[in-house]
Amino acid sequence: MRDHFEVGRYDAAGRLGELTVPRAGVTVETPALLPVVNPHVQTIEPSTLASEFGAEILITNSYILHQSDDLREPAEEQGLHELLDFPGAIMTDSGSFQLAEYGEIDVTTEEILAFQQEIGSDIGTPVDIPTPPDVARERAESELATTQERLEIADGVDTGEMLTTAPIQGSTYPDLRERAAEHAHGTDLDVFPVGAVVPLMNEYRYDDLADVVAACKRGLGEDAPVHLFGAGHPMMFAMAVALGCDLFDSAAYALYARDGRYLTVRGTEHLDDMEYFPCSCPVCVEYEPADLRAMDDQRGEDLLARHNLHVTYGEIRTIKQAIRDGDLMELVDSRARAHPTMLDGYRTLLDHAEQLETTDRIAKDTVFHTSTESARRPEVVRHHQRLDRFDLSGSILLTEGERDEGYDESWQVTPPFGPYPREMSDAYPFTAEVPERLAPQAYETAADGVARLAACNPGATFTLAHFEWPESALARVPDSVTVRHLGED
Repeated sequence: MRDHFEVGRYDAAGRLGELTVPRAGVTVETPALLPVVNPHVQTIEPSTLASEFGAEILITNSYILHQSDDLREPAEEQGLHELLDFPGAIMTDSGSFQLAEYGEIDVTTEEILAFQQEIGSDIGTPVDIPTPPDVARERAESELATTQERLEIADGVDTGEMLTTAPIQGSTYPDLRERAAEHAHGTDLDVFPVGAVVPLMNEYRYDDLADVVAACKRGLGEDAPVHLFGAGHPMMFAMAVALGCDLFDSAAYALYARDGRYLTVRGTEHLDDMEYFPCSCPVCVEYEPADLRAMDDQRGEDLLARHNLHVTYGEIRTIKQAIRDGDLMELVDSRARAHPTMLDGYRTLLDHAEQLETTDRIAKDTVFHTSTESARRPEVVRHHQRLDRFDLSGSILLTEGERDEGYDESWQVTPPFGPYPREMSDAYPFTAEVPERLAPQAYETAADGVARLAACNPGATFTLAHFEWPESALARVPDSVTVRHLGED
């Protein structure tokens, strides 16, 4: 067990946790944002990240420092914390990004880890091979083998109190990602970044991203803090957290500001096109879009970056509260409406609902059924799985109406959950708030529950009494179940 990471509360696979960073002497609450700090160009000073935004951790690039004639010696002499003037934890990347961008770097895993340890990094990173999406499987396997060799080298390096990451590669092959995660988790390394996913996010391939993260999570234990490398846009944080990601590094706040782009949790706006700011952060309260456009480039960029960072941290706090309240999936559902590809990602996440259910809390406040996708939530999956526990005999009525004494037992049936004992009607999750006008998917899922209960109890006879179920749902009810329309009784 990794004793530096402790989970306090779950919702789906999302979790509130504490990452203890011994070298920094701090404990970082997760989910957490790591603002990316370029050691040469600091859009917002690290001390300001801590004092104004509450940053507990940031990330910078050790390879840039290693190669810099101006910064290497000061980093070695002063240490990262003094060089950057930051009181929290500092994570360092290794140069793998430069390797992906330019094809080669002139440093080994041993050298870069030794350098990171020397300059006072709190979380160091070995040199892995970031395999892009969609490459040939032979290449993905070959590069993964190299990454795994380097993780084993890193595992043997004495880094003192510095935590060390174990990046997970494997391109867009879920089986390779799962295998890579199992290998990484089998080492004594400490933090587990999901690597080479920036191209997926740049291309809005959130469905593929969901499959990649879910595969990595299958290979990792629950003691493994998961870092989603390069996940800068707050629009997708809730989905990633629900899949089990704990750490996010973001350069988007600065890069977008440089291009005059304004972040929101629903997407990105161009400052030139804005008449009003739809935000209540300190920047947006004090200024209007025209004010920023009238400023010199550096001042306007600085303020826009601050807004972008306020929005990003605000979303992290929103997610934490959602986990605490038990309504993270409602938040994911809401965020999925921001963009069609986000909806694709959410629907793919729900393809893994059985996996998410394994850590989902068994009791929360009321479930809100807010979309067709709600019928596929982990709570529904769990209920259907637990129908196997009932041993029924005699005549059983499954009804949307009142109890009927003409049967040996009378169960309630409610879309999307399906059948459940009437005495459980006031228990979670059957207290769900469900709209009166349900989509067919909710009835179809309920019918699947009826079918499962009947299959598990072949010695009983079942009658389904419904009001207005669509034909698509009734077609899923087994022929062995008698069907009654309550409005015709």
